[in-house]
Amino acid sequence: MLIGEVARRSGVSARMLRHYESLGLVRPSGRTGSGYREYSGEDVRRIFHIESLRAVGLSLREIGRALDDPGFTPSALVDDLILRTRERIAAETELLTRLDRVRAADPTAWEDVLQVLALLRALGSASAGTRQRAALASVDEVPVEALAEAALGEGDPYVAGALRWALSRSGGGGAALLAEGLSSPVAAVRERAVRSLAGLPGAEASALLRDALASCDAVVRSRAALALGAQGEAAATPVLVDMIVAGRNDTEAADVLSVLAGDDAAADRIAALLADRIRDEASGPPARGRLTQALAGIPGATASGALTELLGDADPAVALTAAYLLRLRGDG
Repeated sequence: MLIGEVARRSGVSARMLRHYESLGLVRPSGRTGSGYREYSGEDVRRIFHIESLRAVGLSLREIGRALDDPGFTPSALVDDLILRTRERIAAETELLTRLDRVRAADPTAWEDVLQVLALLRALGSASAGTRQRAALASVDEVPVEALAEAALGEGDPYVAGALRWALSRSGGGGAALLAEGLSSPVAAVRERAVRSLAGLPGAEASALLRDALASCDAVVRSRAALALGAQGEAAATPVLVDMIVAGRNDTEAADVLSVLAGDDAAADRIAALLADRIRDEASGPPARGRLTQALAGIPGATASGALTELLGDADPAVALTAAYLLRLRGDG
């Protein structure tokens, strides 16, 4: 077949066939009496092989090696193609996400588009200062989706604080986005999610924090309990007491319990729960000492009665702490 016929049948232009020939990828098997290139059936099959390999992303140089090098092993090349394809998909996905966020910002002019793109790029900067400045920019200019994603991935405490501040002023939508981080397989992401939710106003964030009280992650439970307790949510009480027993942010937990003990009924319930845990044989000496100290911030007769009972405790440290606290209360 002459080059025109090959081009028609293969879909490869005559110009590209000549280019393949110049690179040594295809060599016409013969020439006509007039000197025209003449391709055999084997030549045409090779052309189809070249096009197939181009379709999966191989360069012409790699195709030449694949077709002519007897020692060529395709597995390494296929692995490289997979890696390049994944990188390309990731880049395209990132671009699509960025464009979606630009559209969500509802820009009205090219200057607005460029401003949003600049802020999104700054949120992904390697510089913590640049990320912090982007987070502190006008919340109207940074899409809440970008803020939530950045907050879940931010390891710098100062930048994370700026992002939480921005989310709290974003006007809604952030709570549901942050909630996705609570189920992350990465512990650091779960902690960032609950910290960010704790800074959000509104009923939706509070509801998500109440759900987080049952989390299997102790850090998530603790952060949710501290936030809810500060808001006056009695449901946080059992987790706060568990924190004191475990010695995890126990001072903060005791302070929040004193806030929750704002009326006589609540104070009596909290004091009774603390006293029960002190009596629990499973609570070791350090935990019993922390629980006794926590009674200091709980007013009312139930707390005083529990401290009086502890005056005769077998652990001298607990008994001395109880005596000291009773004197402070005027009961000793």
